[in-house]
Amino acid sequence: MKLGPGFGWLWSAYAVSTYGTWIAFGAFPLIAVRVLHSPAFAVSLLEAAGLAVAAIVAIPLGPWVEHRAKRPVMIAMDLVRFLAMASVPTAYLLGCLSYGQMLVVSVISGTASIAFTAASGAYLKYLVNNDHLLIANGRFEGTSWLATAAGPPLGGALIGLLGPVITIAADALSYLLSALGVLRIRGGDVAAPRDAATRLRATDLLSGWRFILHDRVLRRLFLNSVTVGGLIMATLPLLSVLLLGRYHFPAWQYGLAFGIPALGGFAGARLSARLVGRYGRHRVMIVSGWLRSIFPLGLALTGPGIPGLLTVIIVEGLLIICMGIFNPINATERLQRIPADRAARVLSAWTISGKLTQATAMVIWGVLATLTDPLTAITISGILLLGTPLFLPGQARMPDPAVVAPAEDVRSA
Repeated sequence: MKLGPGFGWLWSAYAVSTYGTWIAFGAFPLIAVRVLHSPAFAVSLLEAAGLAVAAIVAIPLGPWVEHRAKRPVMIAMDLVRFLAMASVPTAYLLGCLSYGQMLVVSVISGTASIAFTAASGAYLKYLVNNDHLLIANGRFEGTSWLATAAGPPLGGALIGLLGPVITIAADALSYLLSALGVLRIRGGDVAAPRDAATRLRATDLLSGWRFILHDRVLRRLFLNSVTVGGLIMATLPLLSVLLLGRYHFPAWQYGLAFGIPALGGFAGARLSARLVGRYGRHRVMIVSGWLRSIFPLGLALTGPGIPGLLTVIIVEGLLIICMGIFNPINATERLQRIPADRAARVLSAWTISGKLTQATAMVIWGVLATLTDPLTAITISGILLLGTPLFLPGQARMPDPAVVAPAEDVRSA
């Protein structure tokens, strides 16, 4: 199904930056462990501090993005991310790369990413008809998981051949290419009207959260999203320490451990619209939401060598299949419930909350790993994830609107 040339360029920009991000997957923890010789808590803090400070800095960005044309905002944020990420290989080559600089880069790129996500989500709602949003979100989701599959193994190979910062340079270049892709989009833009004499008020900063909390379905999806994201992301730095540090996996095996399972995410994204068409949106969301909370507990069995590698691949693969099915439905439900003139600030509030939750969880799990060990902390996260589906909305609260494209459109998506 064709969604128009404007969507094609937006999709292309998303694809190139996503591939760049996943080629650089694990680069910051890898540099922290092997170049800067940072302990487990410092690796968790590197991830957490960047997320938390970026989220706090980004709080005024939702209303700011709302009242501006979205394409210039996306281009500007891509250029900011390009400059921030390019500073890391430059400093490494000059011999002056530090832990502090990596923290600053993490904050800058994280803040720009939040603004870009808010602008691109609002622009997608403008660009694509309401009844095609599930198809569009499925394409984004599928692209994300293909990039996740191809990026880490390629990044691991590049690191083995050219050193630890080459993938960060590739990530920086991807943002520049993304900006060029957005620049090619033609046609109109969207910006919520605003009285030039009205200043930004404190209440404007909280309006995104107020809207989420006043909608029963959005509120429950929001709580599920931030808790699941926080608990899953809390374990990523610990897995890096466990696999790269304690078990001494080579970079290419570390890349395979996260790259191969992502193919399941692509398959799940391709199936998502078809399953909704056959079984209904709510049923598919609930089943996939429950299953994605069960499989992470299997990471408690992770050990050294090939058996440990296979354990991570199988567990992550099952988890990611469910995420590939669930995420497009969740994203579509969210966009359809948000008015166009509030989309940027609601999406910004959603992202900020997710980042803050992830940052908090990373710090807590870094402390847990220090007091116990990384594998025990990962197991605790898996146990807590079992309760997160209780936040999902019930059928009575979530009508099943007829938004799925016809069968022939789904097959060609």
